[in-house]
Amino acid sequence: MNNYPIPVGVPTAYAQSLMFPVGEPNDAYAQYFTGRSWLAPVSGEQVSMANVTFEPGCINHWHVHHATRGGGQMLICVGGRGYAQIEGQDPITMTPGTVVHIPANTKHWHGAAPGSWFSHIAIDVPGEGKSNEWLEPVDEAFYRSLK
Repeated sequence: MNNYPIPVGVPTAYAQSLMFPVGEPNDAYAQYFTGRSWLAPVSGEQVSMANVTFEPGCINHWHVHHATRGGGQMLICVGGRGYAQIEGQDPITMTPGTVVHIPANTKHWHGAAPGSWFSHIAIDVPGEGKSNEWLEPVDEAFYRSLK
């Protein structure tokens, strides 16, 4: 149980079950999410990490973490249930402790399962020539078909 402030709209029991804060509304990237999310920086030293919390049904759009060398993203589920999917592969169900490695220059999405809160630590893998490219939303019918 943590003692971090609990944002409005996040269930107290869920927020207190996390070892990291839920953070503030993720307004800067809201246009790339279907639903509400919250962002709590965990570290900006050596490796950039943040806890991202998704309300039930919230997912981000397809996107790519570009890099000319190194780069990519690592996701570690710390609460709830969600999914991550690399284009051309089946979605990966994420529950606490699941680690997903997203190579640089790979189209993917991630977010909460329908009906479940979800939190993951997003780790920005160091690299050179890095940029993010946000793409189209995930197909709603496909997402809703996930159990």
